Amino acid sequence: MRSLGFLLSRRWILFALAIVLTGAATWWLGQWQFDRLEQRRADNASVRANEDLAPAPVEDVLAPGEDVARDQEWRVVTARGTYAPEDTVLIRYSTSPSEEGTGVDVVVPLVTEDGTALLVNRGWMPTVNQGGDIGDVPEPPAGEVTVTGYVRQDGSGDSTRVDDLSARAVDSDAIGEAIDREVYGGWVELRSEDPPPAEADATLELVELPELDEGPHFAYGLQWFFFGILAIVGFVWFAYDEWRGGPDRRKREKQELRARRERRQAARTG
Repeated sequence: MRSLGFLLSRRWILFALAIVLTGAATWWLGQWQFDRLEQRRADNASVRANEDLAPAPVEDVLAPGEDVARDQEWRVVTARGTYAPEDTVLIRYSTSPSEEGTGVDVVVPLVTEDGTALLVNRGWMPTVNQGGDIGDVPEPPAGEVTVTGYVRQDGSGDSTRVDDLSARAVDSDAIGEAIDREVYGGWVELRSEDPPPAEADATLELVELPELDEGPHFAYGLQWFFFGILAIVGFVWFAYDEWRGGPDRRKREKQELRARRERRQAARTG
């Protein structure tokens, strides 16, 4: 055994620094998972609260140019107006609500009486092939329609850029600019239309309310904390092993064990 001065060597200082960085990273990742858990609980509480509320007129919840408050997401609203199918925007690379494949979401502006348009995601449809051909998009009901839907927040980032009436995420500002219409902030996932589409096969797959479980965040958070603790325990064990002699000690112990076995064997055969 020897003193702990070896801990001041370059190798052990770098080793300790790596453990500190690993511990800090795993702590941050674990805390991030617990923060996501709290946010998911808050979102679930908001969904449950909004489920119990009667549908509200869209103008009571949304306004042009204003962001949707987080606690208003999944609020049920109603609006009456006329669809503008010529301004349909396709949201590509969308996943089916039933998770059976990828396709597009069909977002159609509903022009209300005062001229403000509400962006309505009328549902999901699969692409015809992987090359991107979507086939025929089902037509919305003609004339005045009463729409009921779930309020959603706008997306952000490059995915919201609209090119040729196509995007990868819905942003009311970007779509409003692309179709040259005043639109409500946010958008809605369609729940029902009155009257319904004229053709029976013209329906799209509608979104369902999100699962109100807490997800894997708690387990993931504990897992990251465990990795951090494991790294610290590992460092302490290696330092203890080095203090006791490290690999040289283990080599000597093996040699001594082998020598004892050989002496016992010689004594039995002598």
